[in-house]
Amino acid sequence: MRFNIDKSIVYKAASKITLLALDVDGVLTDGRIYFSKTGEEIKTFHTLDGQGIKMLHACSIEVAIITGRSSMILEKRAADLGIKTLIQGREDKLTALNEILKAQSLSIKQAAYAGDDLPDLSAIRNVGLSFSVPNGHPEIRAASHAITTAEGGMGAVREITDFLLKANRKYDSFYQ
Repeated sequence: MRFNIDKSIVYKAASKITLLALDVDGVLTDGRIYFSKTGEEIKTFHTLDGQGIKMLHACSIEVAIITGRSSMILEKRAADLGIKTLIQGREDKLTALNEILKAQSLSIKQAAYAGDDLPDLSAIRNVGLSFSVPNGHPEIRAASHAITTAEGGMGAVREITDFLLKANRKYDSFYQ
């Protein structure tokens, strides 16, 4: 992971995170959208990311998804991973995030956000901790606190989840 600000500041912010909000296309996926001959949308997800999300849940860090598109495939993936908060069809990411925070009685400093493109910028600029991916838009990478080594859809979310778990001293509990 590459840091845009002092690593110790990022670790301190990470220790306060109780909610990780994720964009989908470009973060949980590689950003490409596939369509079958019948027009069905196809997405691919990385199993490393899924395991990382399950690990966060086991340590009482919630995961939410906020995406501009709507997809039944994403509904299934979120359900499979135990993600209770899925907001689809929303380009106003910060507004959607604030709705989640209000419903859960959390402050914006308790939230981390991972995004890759301009609709994510307002959330990236306002959360307690922000992440982007190396294949994200330059403005998003510049505004983020940290940038993953792995690209979106290729384990980037797992890199983020491992970082959050380490900052909260909960990572080692998975190695028994």
